[in-house]
Amino acid sequence: MNYSSYVSLALTWVLFLALFPLTFFWLRRAWRIFIKNDYSEVALKRGEQPANPKKWAPFTGTVNLVAGLFTLWTAFGVIALGYPYDKWSAMAGITIWGKIFADFILRQQAHPMVFGKKKKTAAAE
Repeated sequence: MNYSSYVSLALTWVLFLALFPLTFFWLRRAWRIFIKNDYSEVALKRGEQPANPKKWAPFTGTVNLVAGLFTLWTAFGVIALGYPYDKWSAMAGITIWGKIFADFILRQQAHPMVFGKKKKTAAAE
């Protein structure tokens, strides 16, 4: 085995092992939103919640639930069904990038851009 084969093998393992914490965090976030009605992590932008987090909770929860279930299915497919590398790595990559883009779109919709002069707050003065 040459050096590039070791790098490829290491990156493959990193991607596969990353599926487990990603699945856990995404399903836990969906659980918190749908079951516990905890909206503290809904559409955060720079650590701040939108004006009405309850409005955006179903969308954020659905994105997290779908992404979590898809990564769970991918990991199950690798372990139990023997998915080939090309198939499971494509499934994992599409899921991760889709989740990133969906979260970005939700965050931008929940925190609309305001043009014009910014209002001064007491902390800024």
